[in-house]
Amino acid sequence: MFYVSKRLEISSAHRLSLPYQSKCTSLHGHNWIVTVYCKAEKLNADGMVVDFSRIKSVIVDQLDHKVINDVLGDINPTAENLAYWICQQIENCYKVTVQETEGNIATYEKD
Repeated sequence: MFYVSKRLEISSAHRLSLPYQSKCTSLHGHNWIVTVYCKAEKLNADGMVVDFSRIKSVIVDQLDHKVINDVLGDINPTAENLAYWICQQIENCYKVTVQETEGNIATYEKD
């Protein structure tokens, strides 16, 4: 099994939809740290699990300096949902970690 990971930093804003009063329901931003983990039993024709530039393109082009609510549509843009969404966008991805602040980290991992 081959494994690769890529760590990126992006700046994005979001507002959460919550059934209770929270300052997070107001538009606010984070300097997110996103780590994408991919694996494959065989390398592709280029000798890669996935091209690192493809991972960067998905994350930076779609999420950096954006309002995440606009990107995810009807999905509440929690760190957990963001990790899941990113994982679905990248081939051979099995795990994504999203850090929105120093102490707040969410991980999605496929079964």
